[in-house]
Amino acid sequence: MWLTTNCCGDTLWAYNKEHLIFLESYVGALVRERVPNINQSVASRLPGWIKSVKNRDAVLKCIEKLWRQLENE
Repeated sequence: MWLTTNCCGDTLWAYNKEHLIFLESYVGALVRERVPNINQSVASRLPGWIKSVKNRDAVLKCIEKLWRQLENE
């Protein structure tokens, strides 16, 4: 079962605990390394609204909601 919540006018979802850990780590990172012209990493395929600095706080709050969903299962 996917974990889902509305976030920044879109849907934030995670497959499982490991996916949620990855999302939280990526979104919360202050510095992100970029490899130009490579579309092979999971992070390179995340939607722009998740990667946007202006949405960081909102996305992290939504990730907290997903953690609570996971704990209640």
